Order: sequence, then C-alpha cells, then structure tokens
Amino acid sequence: MPAEERPPLRVVISDPRAGNKTIDVKVKGIDDEELKLNEAMKKTKEQERKELPKAKVSKKLFEELKLNEAGVLTLTIKKEGGKANVSLKAIQSDNVPENEVWISGELLGELVGANEAEAKAFRAKAWQLAVPEDIMIRISGLEIGDEFDGSLLGFDNLKFKIRGGSDATGFPMHPGVPGAVRKKVLLSEPPGFHPEKDGERRKKTVRGRMIPDPRAERRKTALAQLNVEISYS
Repeated sequence: MPAEERPPLRVVISDPRAGNKTIDVKVKGIDDEELKLNEAMKKTKEQERKELPKAKVSKKLFEELKLNEAGVLTLTIKKEGGKANVSLKAIQSDNVPENEVWISGELLGELVGANEAEAKAFRAKAWQLAVPEDIMIRISGLEIGDEFDGSLLGFDNLKFKIRGGSDATGFPMHPGVPGAVRKKVLLSEPPGFHPEKDGERRKKTVRGRMIPDPRAERRKTALAQLNVEISYS
C-alpha cells in the first residue's frame, strides 16, 4: 500500500496539570511574522494539523494560566451562531495588553470571519496533532507506559508517556497484549470492554500494546490514534 494512502497518525496529547481556570479575553487578529501560519498549521480540522498555530499573550495571562509548563493555550471564541475552539502555542510578549490574545489574522478570519472576537482562555487540557510517517517510524516499537522526547512533536523540554490508542476501525490498544497484532482476549474491564454488571466478562478484539512500524500496516487496520500524556515526573 503506498505510504501516501495511509492516514497520518493522530496523536492526542493531554496535560494532567491543566486545571479548570478560565479567563475572559479579547482575541485580535494581527499581521505578525511570528504568528504567520505555515503549511503545517493551515488545516481547518485540528486533527489534521502537524503543528499548532501560535498566540501572543501578556506576561500576566501567561503566569495566571501557568503556561510556562506545557505552553499550550486553548481559546473558546464566540462567533455568530456558536463558538470555535482552537489550541495554540503561547508566546509571552510585553507588547500584548492584559487580557488580550493576539493570533494570526488569517486564522481568526477562518475561525470566526472577523479580526476581533471575545473568548475564554484556558490552559489546554488536550490537543491533537497529525504525525508524519517519519516520526511514526521513530516511535515504533514503544509500548504503553513508555516515554519519548516531546521534541519529536515540537515540544522541547517535555516528555510524553504513552497511554493507549486505537486503530482505524476502533479497536483499542491493550496493555496486557504484547506486540502490535489484533487478538481476541477475555476482558472484564476497559480498555476494550465496559461491563454492565459486576463479574461480567466477554471476549473482545483488541490491539497489542506496541506502536507498530507504519510501513508494515494496511490502511484499514493501521493505528489511527495514539493517546499520550505529559510526564512531569
């Protein structure tokens, strides 16, 4: 199967220290070279982005949301008829007024069709990235519970711990199954089975705990999502 026909691996990154603090802000679309979108950021769907867009925030907002750790900010932006959510890499700037967030004018226009908007800002609890095949190859062989350097996904000074994942047809990785193959196993708890009564067990198909080499997988059974968590230990 040609490599270009395989969907990219979607990595969902969670931050266990994110908390629930939210701050009302004004979002402004700015023509700024540091905020300019590159091709890796120019995807409407978050899960198709290979790199997070950037935002400039004041020192006060940066400190209040403790963005010095993971450095990822989520905005819930009000728009006509609803809201738009976007996660961004935060840059602290002395030029940004308190309780304002500056992002690419192109991005804000794409999200809400305006160059200013009201929003709620909070430290991102989770965000997604599409990982190209060369990175998938570098993390292949790792298993649930293993850690890898965050710089592989563009996050220097962070480490990510593998928590699980699922393939293109929804079968989850299971920590009790070695390798990367699919297998039917008797389960009494998640992942793979959620019992409705005490003591219930059932045979379910799951994947092994190892990340496979994408070059050895078929499109229909390829690993599609990997769940990781920032490791602060």
